[in-house]
Amino acid sequence: MTGRRLPADGGDSGSGASLDLRAFLQPRVAALLFLGFSSGLPLLLIFATLSLWLREAGVERAAVTYFSWAALGYSFKFVWAPLIDKLPLPVLGPRLGQRRSWLLTAQVAVMASIAALAMSDPGTPAGLTAMAFAAVALGFSAATQDIVIDAYRIEVADEKMQALLASAYVAGYRGGMLVAGAGALYLAAGFGTEADHYVYDAWKWTYLCMAGAMLVGVVTTFLVGEPVRRDLASDFHGAGDYARFFGVFAIMAASFVALFLGLSDAADAVHAWAVEGLGMHGALAGFLAEAGRLTLALGVALAVARACVGAGIARAEMVRETYVAPVLDFLRRYGRAAVPILLLVGFYRVSDIVLGAIANVFYFDMGYSKEEIATVTKVFGLWMTILGGFLGAALALKYGVVRVLMLGAVLTVATNLLFIALAAAPGDLLLLYAVIGADNLTAGLASAAFVAYLSSLTSLSFTAMQYAVLSSLMTLFPKLLGGYSGQMVDTFGYPMFFLGAAAIGVPVFLLIVWAARLQGRREGETTAARATG
Repeated sequence: MTGRRLPADGGDSGSGASLDLRAFLQPRVAALLFLGFSSGLPLLLIFATLSLWLREAGVERAAVTYFSWAALGYSFKFVWAPLIDKLPLPVLGPRLGQRRSWLLTAQVAVMASIAALAMSDPGTPAGLTAMAFAAVALGFSAATQDIVIDAYRIEVADEKMQALLASAYVAGYRGGMLVAGAGALYLAAGFGTEADHYVYDAWKWTYLCMAGAMLVGVVTTFLVGEPVRRDLASDFHGAGDYARFFGVFAIMAASFVALFLGLSDAADAVHAWAVEGLGMHGALAGFLAEAGRLTLALGVALAVARACVGAGIARAEMVRETYVAPVLDFLRRYGRAAVPILLLVGFYRVSDIVLGAIANVFYFDMGYSKEEIATVTKVFGLWMTILGGFLGAALALKYGVVRVLMLGAVLTVATNLLFIALAAAPGDLLLLYAVIGADNLTAGLASAAFVAYLSSLTSLSFTAMQYAVLSSLMTLFPKLLGGYSGQMVDTFGYPMFFLGAAAIGVPVFLLIVWAARLQGRREGETTAARATG
């Protein structure tokens, strides 16, 4: 089956002009708005908002940005996405259905993880450790919720409704981010914590309020209906098959965690050797050591899973159907173009995410109050992002997705350079508005084009799995690198850091050209083969 394609000229789908405004009032559209809210709420609570809390509690800047790794669950969600797609939950499954049972489970886990963050005081060593575990749990449960909502959105309506549902989801997602960003900062300030007067209880009650806000998604899950699902392969009908398949996944996950933790001292030793023996810079040495640690742990975990399948613990047909077939389908459809496409997906947002990992800490260090940060970067920034999204969609329709991808990449590099001027003018509120406006407008434009590009890459036969892989890949490397942004700032200072964040976005220009050229050639060959066949 062929993949979803966006016309090269960004042609109209044929439904937009005749769209009745009453369509926006349909229950399914409202449901995706509220589910989008619950999906957007957790991200900033383990990213920008948590960074500000940690910084206010006196945690070192380098340690603050390490917490951005808690969001790596979003980057590995493709690993357990097939389990959520196939594995029925006992008790809840028969009552709510496959999608709603998993969605409710994920939402409850998100609420519990946010509450666990609230009960951890990072001002103490024990509290900081507990917060790290809670942040990882929140990243995992929030990524699980995203997997289910993506699948629900695809299955709840036919293809002509997908754009409408996606727009409602994105609007709700941005609303959730606004509450978790600006709303949380306003609450924390209102409860009495300040930059020079840290009050743990203020942050505790702020995060408990955020946990309560997740009830929006929980109530929606109970009110919506279960979507009509496609027939599953016969390989997935036996309860014993489910149990063994999950068992292999659990063994693989446990192997990864054990080895990753066990290699901590070895990674530190490699880091020290690279710095002292090779004269490598500390941030680069640390990144390479941690990347090697992660790669080795993943490789061993995959080898363990393969050994389990070879030993008959899980059926090989299930593994091939779940993990191997979507990958082979992608490689078969794109051929040599698959390599530059995957590189583009993995690196397109690197400049943006690396800078974002330390953005709130930067505003704090520049002397802006929480209220100013919330108003400018969250409220004003939100509207500029939405405006950028509409602009990106309009430009993509007129000029094509690839051209807007390139425009977004160029503007991202340019707007990152604007932060150098902001670093030279601490406390300048008008300049902050200007830089945030340009940055968020660019982010919205680039994101609209990039999501459209990702959607065009998926095959109708493996939409959920392939989209999970692509959306995971697009954040994996940037978030790994972003974890060292605090150390980079400590070493080089903010101006050089922003210059470096802009520079790493320049190779993306070449990746766009390379991927587009090979992809166009591949599609031309496929069209010619069909014509002669």
